[in-house]
Amino acid sequence: MTAEPRDSLSPPSPPAPLDPLDRLLAERACERLITEFVRRLDLGEPGGVAELFTVDGVWEWAEGDRRIQGREALRAYFGSRPADRLSRRVCTNILVTVVSGSEATATTYFTTYRMDGHTGGMAPPRIPTQVGHYEDAFRKVGGEWLLSTRSTFLAFAGPTERATVRPADAS
Repeated sequence: MTAEPRDSLSPPSPPAPLDPLDRLLAERACERLITEFVRRLDLGEPGGVAELFTVDGVWEWAEGDRRIQGREALRAYFGSRPADRLSRRVCTNILVTVVSGSEATATTYFTTYRMDGHTGGMAPPRIPTQVGHYEDAFRKVGGEWLLSTRSTFLAFAGPTERATVRPADAS
């Protein structure tokens, strides 16, 4: 069967609607990527975040000149995270929109608790370092959903605190 020729001025046909199960599976795969991203950063595999992106993937901040593109650059960037950094990110309000069988977008709210100079044990409570949201674009490559772009938008931000050794801990 051959396709009908299309007038070059007419818009392309919309993609065929996704089966509800395929849509649900795509949404879940993208949600899992969002969660895996912060798990790797917080629990000791920061360089591994790069594997969650497409080969040409981009991570950027809406304000400033921070834009990292490509898996190798992402691996180097995230892998350079200070070894003594303790962080936990809380992600909520994850809304994935499946655009087609191979493209999706998402918005996720996040709160980051972070300190440098951590030497082990439980840290005293602190206020969040960042509160904002991610805007993500996903692409299905070789049957696997990956991040193609992550943009970070901060509503609240402050410096990362450095842990101080308390006199009782110094002995």
